[in-house]
Amino acid sequence: MDVPHPYPDAERLDLVEDLHGYRVADPYRWLEDPEDPRTRTWSAAQDGLTRQHLDALPGRDGLAATLTDLLSAGSVSAPQWRAGRSFFTRREPGQEHAVLHVRETDGAERVLLDPTAVDPTGLTTLDAWVPDLEGRRLAYQLSSGGDEYSVLHVLDVESGEEVEPPIDRCRYSAVAWLPGGSEFVFVRMVEEDEAPDGEQAFHRRVWRHRVGTPTEDDELVDGPGLYDEHTYYGVRVSRDGAWLVVTGNVGTARRDSVWIAELGEKTGPLTPLLTQADDVQCNAWVERDGLLYLHTTDGAPRWRLAVTDPRTPGREHWRELVGEDAGSVLQAVRRLEPAPGTDGEPLLVLARARHAVAELTLHTAADGAPVRTVPLPGTGSLTGLSVSDRDTPEQAGRVWLGWTDLVTPPQVHRFDLATGETTLEATAPGAVTVPAVRTEHRAFTSADGTTVRMFVIAPEGPTRTRPALVTGYGGFGISREPAYTAQALAWVAAGGVYALVSLRGGGEEGEDWHLAGNRADKQNVFDDLHAAAAALIDAGDTTAGSLAIMGGSNGGLLVGAALTQRPELYRAVVCSAPLLDMVRYEEFSLGRTWNDEYGTAADPEELGWLLSYSPYHHVQPGVAYPAVLFTVFDSDTRVDPLHARKMCAALQHATTGDRLERPVLLRRETDVGHGARSVSRTVALATDQLAFLAAHTGLELS
Repeated sequence: MDVPHPYPDAERLDLVEDLHGYRVADPYRWLEDPEDPRTRTWSAAQDGLTRQHLDALPGRDGLAATLTDLLSAGSVSAPQWRAGRSFFTRREPGQEHAVLHVRETDGAERVLLDPTAVDPTGLTTLDAWVPDLEGRRLAYQLSSGGDEYSVLHVLDVESGEEVEPPIDRCRYSAVAWLPGGSEFVFVRMVEEDEAPDGEQAFHRRVWRHRVGTPTEDDELVDGPGLYDEHTYYGVRVSRDGAWLVVTGNVGTARRDSVWIAELGEKTGPLTPLLTQADDVQCNAWVERDGLLYLHTTDGAPRWRLAVTDPRTPGREHWRELVGEDAGSVLQAVRRLEPAPGTDGEPLLVLARARHAVAELTLHTAADGAPVRTVPLPGTGSLTGLSVSDRDTPEQAGRVWLGWTDLVTPPQVHRFDLATGETTLEATAPGAVTVPAVRTEHRAFTSADGTTVRMFVIAPEGPTRTRPALVTGYGGFGISREPAYTAQALAWVAAGGVYALVSLRGGGEEGEDWHLAGNRADKQNVFDDLHAAAAALIDAGDTTAGSLAIMGGSNGGLLVGAALTQRPELYRAVVCSAPLLDMVRYEEFSLGRTWNDEYGTAADPEELGWLLSYSPYHHVQPGVAYPAVLFTVFDSDTRVDPLHARKMCAALQHATTGDRLERPVLLRRETDVGHGARSVSRTVALATDQLAFLAAHTGLELS
């Protein structure tokens, strides 16, 4: 683990700005520019330093083998049914990416799309896919090198051939097919010259496209207030093709605008249903019964379900079908048709999460009355939920659910209404040996008295002090649920304890839980992490000298704040693709779309919130900081690697920690971004991260 004595030289600028009366220092401003010769020289030196350290860590080969074995379980998804065909993904052992398959009505199965066949380098990812209602055509999106700038393709399912030229500028594009498969509605970024320089990603439009015709002939879908800057759009078309529903989110704000329009030869005028001023979230669609369904937080931070006639969509006409449950979060709704020729009535399948653990119930479609609970395999989470379409009557009355838990690789179960039983239909294709562990769902108390929960995995047997790895997210209303994770099980297999914390800022307890951890209340998230660490220490699971934390993206902000606030509590940190300079985060990549979550430096009060925890601005000289490994990706188009560069330089300058015992390192990777990556790259990254944490917490890798 030899580390050359001096860290790479990093000039410290005497740069202090007066922002709304705050004196804000930024000594490493120059590291924001990746093309600056100083940045290039510094980055190259960091590459060499980090590689030398990581390559010398003990137990790397065994750890990589364990991760490879655990990931060789592969994966399988719940099927999407279209006119007797089912579409699903599966990743076999040895495959770099999941492969899209189609199963015919006679049970014959074939590969429809293999990203590795498209690009043998493994750098191309399948970002999204959706078959038409007849199962004859498939719209799918590919991106390369981690940039997430998806290109939309359409292929013929029978022949596998492309049916029209690809359509570019489809990053984060929703696609909704009209019946017949000749048209779809989709979302597309504007042309570069239609937006100010560098701002193309913040401007999108909704289009109606006829397959086989030039995109120049597409119909622009427009309506009052539709095209605000920074808006992400969703589109839904009713199965009979009569209605289009458009939703809009300004950045990552947790509130929705909703419009509805009748569809004919041309798209009718869009009628606003909800606006940003209503300050609610809403998933809306027209169901088979002709009613507009509204899955919403309106008056219900844990969500409720309402219906109305689509011709009278205003809130004053909504009829509540299923009310809010005080102890769980309503996550999804599916309509379940009875088998043909039976006396059964249509039902609704409601997916809920209680403290992040999945539940599934059936309700009558007519009045929302509860019918029964669907048996689930255990304490876990849903990775998918689907029912048969009306053109596959032989599968009526069945529900398919993708399932995982802390020790179970992704699998598919099927619930049959006729028998009331849930049966295993498909397991992940690879055989793996999961280490003998015990899992717990624990509650603890945070600094302000709030009860917080975490999932804990430990080696089988009585509790004893071990190196522990704690992680969480705590932002944007995103829930972290119990799921099979190779990194977690590899850590526990080596003898460690792993904890996943349901931090405030997430969605595990509904929208109020989210709001309790954002903007002015962001400190609650960090307090929850500190309290989780203290709870593990108090329970005898670990000590501060053997406690590691790891987080990525908003979770990178989490651990960056944690290590600056409580450096004595954590022994080692992995901070991946992080936000760390919270004064200038809006200036780069997609940062401006996150100010509803964090606040903006343009507002004096909100700048105060940001400065109260901004990790880069809380690095203090003379502090023995934990060992820190930053991991960044040069093609990341969401969070700019500049955050980690600046923070790394600041910590290397400030820490009094021994450079052998508590190094501060930056691992940089090219041709990969913020999102999906190949299995081999996943193994390589996780090996470096876990080997680093093990070496600095005393976890012995074999």
